[in-house]
Amino acid sequence: MFGRLLALGILLGLLSASDHIPNVLAQQPDTPSVLPRPDFHFKGNVGRTILDSDPPQFPQPIKAPKNAPNILLILLDDAGFGQFSTFGGGVPSPTMDKLAAEGLRYNRFHTTALCSPTRASLITGRNHHSAAFASITEVATGYDGYTGVLPKDCGTVGEVLWQNGYCTAWIGKNHNTPPWETSAAGPFDRWANGLGFEYFYGFNAGDMNHWNPILYENRNLVPASTDPNYHLTEDLADKSIAWVRKMKSIAPDKPFFLYVAPGATHAPHHAPREWIEKFQGQFDGGWDKYREETFARQKKLGVIPQNAKLTERSHGLPAWDSLNADQQRLYARMMEVFCGYGAHVDHHMGRIIEAVKKLPDAENTLIIYIAGDNGSSAEGGIEGSLCENMFFNGFPEKWQDNIKAIDELGGPKHFNHFPSAWAHAMNTPFQWTKQVASHFGGTRNPMIISWPAKITDKGGLRTQFTHTIDIVPTIYEVCGIAAPRVLNGIEQKPIEGTSFAATFSDGKAPEHRKSQYFEMFVNRGIYQDGWMASATSFEPWNPNRGDFNPDKQKWELYNINDDFSQATDLAAQNPEKLRELQDLWWVEAAKYSVLPLDWRGTERFNAEAMGRPSLIRGRKSMTYFPGTIGVPDAASPPMLNKSWTITADIETADDKASGMIITHGGLEGGYGLYLQAGVPTFVYNFLGTQRMTFTATEALPKGKTKLAVKFKYDGGGVGKGGAITMTANGKTMAEGRMEKTIPAQFSLGEGLDIGMDVGSAVDFTYELPFAFTGQIEKVTVDLE
Repeated sequence: MFGRLLALGILLGLLSASDHIPNVLAQQPDTPSVLPRPDFHFKGNVGRTILDSDPPQFPQPIKAPKNAPNILLILLDDAGFGQFSTFGGGVPSPTMDKLAAEGLRYNRFHTTALCSPTRASLITGRNHHSAAFASITEVATGYDGYTGVLPKDCGTVGEVLWQNGYCTAWIGKNHNTPPWETSAAGPFDRWANGLGFEYFYGFNAGDMNHWNPILYENRNLVPASTDPNYHLTEDLADKSIAWVRKMKSIAPDKPFFLYVAPGATHAPHHAPREWIEKFQGQFDGGWDKYREETFARQKKLGVIPQNAKLTERSHGLPAWDSLNADQQRLYARMMEVFCGYGAHVDHHMGRIIEAVKKLPDAENTLIIYIAGDNGSSAEGGIEGSLCENMFFNGFPEKWQDNIKAIDELGGPKHFNHFPSAWAHAMNTPFQWTKQVASHFGGTRNPMIISWPAKITDKGGLRTQFTHTIDIVPTIYEVCGIAAPRVLNGIEQKPIEGTSFAATFSDGKAPEHRKSQYFEMFVNRGIYQDGWMASATSFEPWNPNRGDFNPDKQKWELYNINDDFSQATDLAAQNPEKLRELQDLWWVEAAKYSVLPLDWRGTERFNAEAMGRPSLIRGRKSMTYFPGTIGVPDAASPPMLNKSWTITADIETADDKASGMIITHGGLEGGYGLYLQAGVPTFVYNFLGTQRMTFTATEALPKGKTKLAVKFKYDGGGVGKGGAITMTANGKTMAEGRMEKTIPAQFSLGEGLDIGMDVGSAVDFTYELPFAFTGQIEKVTVDLE
């Protein structure tokens, strides 16, 4: 049976994914199907001199189609359906409220259940496996749908709009560049600039410290801010406003496409204290009460049907009433921090929208505001987290440890994340959370669209089943742009989404998306004509995943025309329909490069074990020189689960020299070798929970020193300990043991620096950037 289905899927894959009922076009496309356009060639008569030649002509700049709108696309991170007030949640979102009153709300819009995949679909109009983004780039494997390398035959909306006369910019999170390509050595063709976005300001990672981020402007590392009140969200809003004003000042007749992707509300939940304190005491009732209150508000707002049911608490999550008083106090505070973080980002997205509204052609601006690239994240674990990197290294945290930092949550000392049950509550009324693509708690996100010149149904609600892949064809349709058949010499895969532009003017427009598959970590789903079959794999708050047999997965069946929230499983009553959808899932999986299924967890983060490309693989010795900063984690020495030696050739003018010599990582894990008043110190930050420090008993004398730190790994598996020895010109300065080491990855977004610390600090004994006051000749890292 599977062989026949696979063959059918491959056959279907050869057919155009755009075979569907044609939409009523907002604007007939009048742009070439082959981009770029041919080079200019003078068509007049050319004589021997200008006297007997036709008048000269210049190639003219490409102009966008007449009346093509400006486009502002906002994508928040890790936000759930029941999170923001516009869709009944407890996080105030006045910006969304106002935009919804001016435009349309979509309550059946879907994502892929994870960030990089959704973002790949969002900018290409193809399913995430078709675009090679089965998962995040950090767990890529070597199969077509899983490489994390955006194929050239999946051209981006930025590239197409740019080649059709738009100004284009991408500001915020870029999680679609392979990690091994994010260093200063490039290549840069899959950075945002290489994907058709003329301007980029943001970070190339899955998440980022909001107090001490590592940012790039185009391809240049951005110096750390000196503003003591700096926050990343505000910075991204400032840059967005500045860019769009500049474009309209210089080229007022040229439309813009501005893609804004803030890091919020992804962990770390970093928010200014004044925003956190606004919500003190508001979540003391807990997550079960929150779900009930949100569900009632959703019905009152009309964003869910009156016959919708509140699903049961997902399996494995505790009841609020089962917690002790200290747990409740800690978890309520974590939610207050998260609420401040969410309200803060909505406020700053509002600043961008208000700036756009003041531009001369504001009426002809299409604003798409998507609240989340997946459902709210359960990666904080059952007990919450002070360091999200603990999750990705396979370690649970204990509330008894975390409560000690309750007054520091949201600040610069922690990479904090709330408990999984709060994430589930943010996804009210649905089951499950981020990662769980089988259920709407992982995939259904609020979307708001405003276009003053075209949308007249102010405050309207749209219920058509739509998906992230439908955004690009919708944009092309309203702009009057044809999806190119050939782009930059590469024949393109057909667009796999379908336009929903007809819904802008007609709330009862036909639903063109008749089917859609879902898959993430073998959480599987298939939608067709009002039915949804769903099969979960692993609880998303547990990164350690053992043996698994997808053929024994339990499937559920829902009639979502009648059951908005997937509350009533009909699998037992209608096995024939379930079997039909299961077979269809395998057909779609073969068609869109979903196979082979891969359920592995933590081990996929280990780039060496997975064999992902690397600038450093196979090298046993690496030498770095002063000025080498901001090297991404994927291009930094792989020092996990092995012995290594760091040797720094330095020179100091006196015995008071200070500063960082070499560091890798930061707040959430890593190491640093530095001097404080001439005294060498090596610190190993074990995932923010323990900073093992080895300090010399005396300062270095002035002059040249060969300072070395040698680690002898115990072996016998991953994450084991070993002996540390620090020497200066051969003399032992400090020694001891580390009983454990980081097993999978040092850092989520910070790599190697020489001579200063870019990003967050590896410990709290120094002030950033902690530039070295002596001279560094070179630093060598030797791996054994």
